[in-house]
Amino acid sequence: MTEATRAEICVTACAEAWRGDGEILAAAMGTCSVLGARLARLTFEPGLLTTDGGALLTAEAIPLGAEAGAIEGGLPFRDHLWLVAAGRRHVMMGASQIDPHGNTNISAIGDWERPKSQLLGARGAPGNTRCNPTSYWIPRHSTRVFVERVDFVSGVGTDRGAFDLRRVVTDLGVFDFAGPGGTLRLVSVHPGVTADQVLAATGFDLPVPGDVPTTRTPTDEELRLLRGFLDPKALRDREVPT
Repeated sequence: MTEATRAEICVTACAEAWRGDGEILAAAMGTCSVLGARLARLTFEPGLLTTDGGALLTAEAIPLGAEAGAIEGGLPFRDHLWLVAAGRRHVMMGASQIDPHGNTNISAIGDWERPKSQLLGARGAPGNTRCNPTSYWIPRHSTRVFVERVDFVSGVGTDRGAFDLRRVVTDLGVFDFAGPGGTLRLVSVHPGVTADQVLAATGFDLPVPGDVPTTRTPTDEELRLLRGFLDPKALRDREVPT
């Protein structure tokens, strides 16, 4: 088996976010995070509930873009909202900006009255971060994303009553919120990445352990599932180029 690519390391890092969750809906946004949820279900977290990317709960984890096949049930909006309110969903969202406490912005860049860029709007971010476990997948780690203060709070952070912020996975490393006062902390760097690279791409002070671990690489079985079943067209490499 050839060496894992950066995208494949990101997929397994995303999959690790759901380890130990059991029977809970894994809601993912972004190619690597969707693959991570399905890979987790196929390997170490078989009780996870995954969808076809829409409103169908699939009986098995399916390849990207595939039809749902056998389904376990439908997930109408009402039931989806119940899962959010009941904390029976672990979502991995994206963020255009994130601050040290995990407050995130997907609404607008710049002053609220005259923003430079209008984005998605708050969407489900407030409910997600207040009611169920939340992680983030950010494919481009930069000082434009990791900022001291977000321009608009879409998803709340640990200083605003977030329910359970778990981890942040980027193309450079993995982070949690075990830093001072519930702030972001570097957990590991991906193979080939240094802590100095992470610090240079982060717009605020980031706690760094003295001996920074390296993110684990995928097993041969995980690579086989990714390359041969879940993503044979290697769409993951478009999100995180090698």
